[in-house]
Amino acid sequence: MKLLHKDIEKDNAGQVTLMPEEAEDMWHTYNLLQVGDSLRASTIRKVQTESPTGSVGSSRVRTTLTLCVETIDFDSQACQLRVKGTNLEENQYVKMGAYHTIELELNRKFTLAKKSWDSVVLDRIEQACDATQKADVAAVVMQEGLANLVLVTPAMTLLRAKVEVTIPRKRRGSCTQHEKVAVMVYCLLSFLLLPFLLVVKCILVASPGFVKDQFITYLFKEAVRHDNKILLENRPKFMLVHSSSGHKYSLKEILSDPTVTNRLSDTKAAGEVKALEDFYKMLQHEPDRAFYGLAHVEKAAEALAIDTLLISDKLFRHQDVPTRSRYVRLVDNVRDNGGNVRIFSSLHVSGEQLTQLSGVAAILRFPIADLSEPEDDSSSDDD
Repeated sequence: MKLLHKDIEKDNAGQVTLMPEEAEDMWHTYNLLQVGDSLRASTIRKVQTESPTGSVGSSRVRTTLTLCVETIDFDSQACQLRVKGTNLEENQYVKMGAYHTIELELNRKFTLAKKSWDSVVLDRIEQACDATQKADVAAVVMQEGLANLVLVTPAMTLLRAKVEVTIPRKRRGSCTQHEKVAVMVYCLLSFLLLPFLLVVKCILVASPGFVKDQFITYLFKEAVRHDNKILLENRPKFMLVHSSSGHKYSLKEILSDPTVTNRLSDTKAAGEVKALEDFYKMLQHEPDRAFYGLAHVEKAAEALAIDTLLISDKLFRHQDVPTRSRYVRLVDNVRDNGGNVRIFSSLHVSGEQLTQLSGVAAILRFPIADLSEPEDDSSSDDD
């Protein structure tokens, strides 16, 4: 994402002009947009034309519109973002108040105006425009007949490819057909993996049994045979890990593996997994120092007890402004009092897990008695 212009007043009202440069930037933009915002962007509009003879035709024209945002639709697999709203500035093609849907495009700028830019949204812009915040990890999660190629970025987990075939069973005295199909899978995976070699910091290859070892042996045997220098030079990036299956959900256990955590200690995704693990350990051993649910976490924040706040970015997409403001105040409160704030992506496996805890949890500096216990009611003593 490229920040082209920023004009925010002291009362936090203002606008920014951004240019999305890659698919992940659409996810960041989705998290910036809220109902009631003003969005100005180039778009295609179908217009009707009437010729001097009275015949009516239609054509598609490119125009720039400013919409008051009403609905926001994001396709996480295709990374496409569509914004529907009413037109705020009339032009020759579109009347004031007419409905239109803008599909934001890569490498085309847009201007977003808000009545109030809060700290969470401004942090999101900073993260999106940070050139160092690119893909951290690629993972090949596999088993016999199945392989998932997943890209783990600071903001989301993307399934880039899935290979699924039926592998013939080995027959006594001959396993030729079995090996042929396995080699075909390895060959296809090698081809799909190559574009990410120079981008990511680490490539995890995980499977039950020896499937991962067989794939790596094949991969580098072929690299030597074809003198593939890029693959050979990036061999240190590969890391073999055990997983219970070749399905995408196994990524959670892979990222929790201590050897993986150490290797990826400087990546955002691994940091989120580690923070969530620390929370669950605290919940098990010292439950008075592990709170979850908004009401309990707010009480802990009021007591200045929060050491680390874990919160899902999904909560900041709440369309009810007072509710969203409540989450923003919580984040600001924790930061102002020296606590750490980890905003989890709901498109990461750890973010999905945090959502099961109402999307917000906290590790405390000191224990606080269980807030769910009913307080003494003095009136109950009255006869």
